[in-house]
Amino acid sequence: MASGPRKFYRVAIVGASSLLGKELKQVLEDRSFPATDVVLLDESAMAGTLTEAAGEPTFLRALEEESFEGADYAFFAGSAADAERNWTAAQRSGATVIDMTGALAAKNAGTAWIPSLAAVLPPFATGNSGDGRGVYSSPAAPVIIACTLAAGLKAFETRRISLLLFPPVSERDQAGIEELESQATSLLSFREAAQPVFDAQVAFNLLSAYGVSSKPSLGEMRAGVAREAAKYLAGRAPVPAIQLVQAPVFYGYAFAAYVEAGSPAPAEQIEGAFANLGVKIIAAGEPQPTNVSVAGESEIQLARIEPDPNIANGAWIWGVADHLRLAATNAVRVAEEVIAGPVQ
Repeated sequence: MASGPRKFYRVAIVGASSLLGKELKQVLEDRSFPATDVVLLDESAMAGTLTEAAGEPTFLRALEEESFEGADYAFFAGSAADAERNWTAAQRSGATVIDMTGALAAKNAGTAWIPSLAAVLPPFATGNSGDGRGVYSSPAAPVIIACTLAAGLKAFETRRISLLLFPPVSERDQAGIEELESQATSLLSFREAAQPVFDAQVAFNLLSAYGVSSKPSLGEMRAGVAREAAKYLAGRAPVPAIQLVQAPVFYGYAFAAYVEAGSPAPAEQIEGAFANLGVKIIAAGEPQPTNVSVAGESEIQLARIEPDPNIANGAWIWGVADHLRLAATNAVRVAEEVIAGPVQ
């Protein structure tokens, strides 16, 4: 039977000037998402800024109540505050809401969804209306990483998973990048380094905590990742122990995980389980994945799994992901799955 004509959709991106908003726009274009119009929305201070969408020049528009009129999909990629204030307006306008800020996950609103894990961890359909105006939460990169590790190890009677995440400064958007750059330049010139974002020296340093004036704190970020991961796994897979250490890098979310299985599990079998979840395993003899090598890649990349030399059935996993690309791709895949057929 011949398929009907392809339908096209009007898309609104809130927080379009953020690093995540810009990456989302690029992913929509790269995946040929069927958008007839992409409306770029941001705070009033950014309104009127010239940019482009689908290769055509356009302007950022101020975020207002009427901004979502005619929108089929509304992505929230800016601040959590913007999402909290405006997601109901987007829903009332008839748009399907996809939140990337974590605001709706914190409010238990909508359905959290990681499409790459659906075969092992299908999403819980909660908080959506029956009239097609769905509300979805697309998790951030560290939550996707934690849940992917748990899903890949689910079948191996895992006793323990410990996950150490190294967030880049771009998790604090452009301001974080500018602070690392400024600090590095100042320190190399033997000048005092400014600390408005992290309230601590992040350049040439590793941080287990930020300064007291930095909000959110690293502890709050860790708690949020742990909370969202545990909620998504919901007893269906072992929940990792999670710790964050701020790294002095601009982009890319690196991580190291220690895994202890209940019985011998060949590394090749574990690697195969991850490959079935869309994770790229670096081939033997190839360089290990780095923050630089994963730039622009949509999937998590893992080095070959290494047995621990002292602990029976213990193993180490090293991986990296382009956190902006990973998060944006997940959000667009949620929209694609909704178009294909709503989650049950």
